[in-house]
Amino acid sequence: MAAHLLRRATFGPTLSEIDNFEGKTATQAVEELISNATYYKSPAPPVELADGRSDSGQPFLSKPYDPNRDANYYSYIQNWWIGLMSGQSQPPSLLEKLTAFWQNHFVTAYVTVDDHRLMYKYLTFLRAGALGNFRSLVVGITKDPAMLIYQDGYKNEKTKPNENYGRELQELFTVGQKDFAGNHNYNEDDVKAAARVLTGWGVTNYKAAGSTSFDTVFNPDRHDTENKTFSSYYSNTVITGRSGVGSGDAEVDDLVAMLLRHPQTPRFICRKLYRWYVDPEVTQEIEDQVITPLAEFFASSANNYAITPVLRKLLSSQIFFDNRNIGAIVKSPAELMIGAIRLFDQPVPDITTEYGPFRIMMNYMSASMKLLDLNFLNQPSVFGFLPYYQTGYSKNWINGTTLGQRGSRTDTLVNPTLTIKPGYVLGVDILGRLRKIQPNFSNVASSPAITCTDVLAELSRGLYAVDLTQIQQDFLIDKIMMMNSSPRTSWINEWNAYRGNPTDITRQNTILWRCRALLKYMLRMAEYQLF
Repeated sequence: MAAHLLRRATFGPTLSEIDNFEGKTATQAVEELISNATYYKSPAPPVELADGRSDSGQPFLSKPYDPNRDANYYSYIQNWWIGLMSGQSQPPSLLEKLTAFWQNHFVTAYVTVDDHRLMYKYLTFLRAGALGNFRSLVVGITKDPAMLIYQDGYKNEKTKPNENYGRELQELFTVGQKDFAGNHNYNEDDVKAAARVLTGWGVTNYKAAGSTSFDTVFNPDRHDTENKTFSSYYSNTVITGRSGVGSGDAEVDDLVAMLLRHPQTPRFICRKLYRWYVDPEVTQEIEDQVITPLAEFFASSANNYAITPVLRKLLSSQIFFDNRNIGAIVKSPAELMIGAIRLFDQPVPDITTEYGPFRIMMNYMSASMKLLDLNFLNQPSVFGFLPYYQTGYSKNWINGTTLGQRGSRTDTLVNPTLTIKPGYVLGVDILGRLRKIQPNFSNVASSPAITCTDVLAELSRGLYAVDLTQIQQDFLIDKIMMMNSSPRTSWINEWNAYRGNPTDITRQNTILWRCRALLKYMLRMAEYQLF
């Protein structure tokens, strides 16, 4: 149960984290994951990761904008965030996984925004507000510079209204296009009215070479000052048109308040949270017994759209720990790659003091996830990544292209080849792990050797959401580890010979050959097993 919570609330636990959470109540464990978010609120900023520069390892966000370095800086920001997801120096927190949820909900993408400064401001806004209030998130993201560029909001003016954001604000960010029964939640006139409310906003110094600042700006001369009338979906609400410098903020506040009064908004958000954390499939039973009461609480006057209490309820609920929901989601590339390096204790170099090794490791992680169809901060569409909204949901992470690639990326951990820095090759220290579980390693006569079963148990710790059956265990030992050609007892002789002479490279390689074959196959099983 501890491992299940940590797998879902983070991108994957370390073995020590599982051990530390074992024995806690669900309420205690979730509260700890929430409170631990404070450790990550003010991380060291992104730095220049290229070698051989005078500013290597130094922050770059305050420098004058250089369009020739923009793509590099964006990749450093992306690596910085993946590093926060992967790090193991702080206690486990749900902050980064939740931020990823909001980034896939309030989507902007670098391919369109094309200004690293705006992407960093956008990401840090989501991180800062991830556990806060949904109302504040919606208001803030509506005026966010990256969102204004991504959704053409900066082009929206009274003489030429642009409907992009007015549509997505309703369809994707708040009420949802349709309710659970398939009924529409708004109409085209509502899109037009919302677009008129949102006229007048812009962004200063967007991609301006040499600029040292940028911001959202409101121009009252570009704003539609007439009243905006919405349909019966919103109880025929009229947002009063205003003029002057404060008119934009006032009308945005009115618009968001109206959207949050819509009965489908809390259900839409709670349904997405359920699919993210519990199970992509929402049945009528779940809609009635889980989503509806959770949504009523979310929107209640006592809670007033606070996010943390909703997560507290959801992640400590009976339905979250129900057997039907353990092993109900296919791992995303992030859960696959980040989860693997965390489970196998692959340390993340310090971004400031070891920026070169950090770059090497994060480039590998980022490239691996891109290859598997997940590119953080660069979703393919405003809907986010396909497995989070398309029919089939998380199963879409696996297709004819990614099927083999998922295995090849984790194979690197089994057969280490990537040098992160001198003395650190990315990969599982198999012999080190087995030596730790062998009593009196060097004294062969006084202690029996660990068995094939012991090896399997050690290498599978924390790896599977559901315990392996006896048939699976026997297959892994006899067919994979012993290659269907040697009895299990021969392992005892091989291991004891290694214990007697651990510098014998031939014997060491024999041990590693068997264990790597086993672990490689086990990881392939874990990649396709639901988590």
